[in-house]
Amino acid sequence: MAFVKACALSELEEDTPRRVELDGTPVSLVRTEGEVFAINDICSHANVSLSEGEVEDCAIECWLHGSSFDLRTGKPSGLPATRPVPVYPVKIEGDDVLVSVTQES
Repeated sequence: MAFVKACALSELEEDTPRRVELDGTPVSLVRTEGEVFAINDICSHANVSLSEGEVEDCAIECWLHGSSFDLRTGKPSGLPATRPVPVYPVKIEGDDVLVSVTQES
């Protein structure tokens, strides 16, 4: 699993999503509840950026239709979304947030 630097930990504000692109993949980084999560930034229902939504209770809400996705699993917690979005492993090394968006073979 290849990890790449996404940003500095100090750049992430609590409960404020930050969009980055890693190896051509749009990713929303969220620092909440003492952890950093990486979730695909595209809503599985409406093809809009999740990083423009609100974070609450370890979930990110799509701003367009209100579906929330669990930051740990990517699973939607309610309609209209029915499909999960991918989540990615995160490592913190010093002040670096490292994320792996590659699939193991």
